[in-house]
Amino acid sequence: MIGALAGDIIGSVYEAHPIKTKNFPLFKRRSHFTDDSVLTIAIGKAIIDKGSYLAYVKKIGRSYPHCGYGGSFIRWLLSESTQPYHSFGNGAAMRVSPVGFAFESEEEVLQQAQETAEITHNHPEGIKGAQAVVLAVYLARTGKSKEEIRSTLAAEFEYDLDRTVESIRPTYHFDITCQGSVPEAIIAFLDPDSYEDAVRNAVSLGGDSDTLACMTGGIAEAFYREIPKNIIKEVKSRLTEDLWASTKDFYKSFGIKELKNLVLE
Repeated sequence: MIGALAGDIIGSVYEAHPIKTKNFPLFKRRSHFTDDSVLTIAIGKAIIDKGSYLAYVKKIGRSYPHCGYGGSFIRWLLSESTQPYHSFGNGAAMRVSPVGFAFESEEEVLQQAQETAEITHNHPEGIKGAQAVVLAVYLARTGKSKEEIRSTLAAEFEYDLDRTVESIRPTYHFDITCQGSVPEAIIAFLDPDSYEDAVRNAVSLGGDSDTLACMTGGIAEAFYREIPKNIIKEVKSRLTEDLWASTKDFYKSFGIKELKNLVLE
């Protein structure tokens, strides 16, 4: 999960000022967590507590009302409505990565991903995007190769994953739809050979940087099973005490062992 949080924080300062290069500082003074981190942690906490995804997203989201939510989501969040609003935006895909670490079968992660998505994003593309990200996390966590991940996701979701970051970058633009950002986030993971390089790929596309890097970062964490200690330290320093406490709680139960001790230090 911390891979997703780090991606969000790293990408946060480039969302309004997109870049088309991988040569940039990972963290700036203004780097901050956004709605991507808040809602990822909400999903993780719901899993830990065996609670309702809807209730935890509402509760934790309302505790951080100024984190850059989309217009439809913030109206839903602050209302008494419990009905979804048929969105195919990437908001469901950005928050889903904890599911891929917490459940033990492909069928279960796909079902849980649907349940996390449909509280708001009950459009077929919204659910599909969340399921694609979570299946990528699950396959990576369970030892599948990049080519196995690529072929499985392409067959399951009919995404074109035979492109490269270099071919996408020149013409890519800001796109908050699942169909226009989830495949690109997956490709950003598939191309490189380290967690950091994957996140740099995602940001360098010049799109919805924090969300792209959040999705890519969650998958990359599961695959590489390591995140540099300095990145974890930066994430901790930028989260509030309660968000960091919830992150640690998730790692106590579901953390990859190679990262668990670093997070729990």
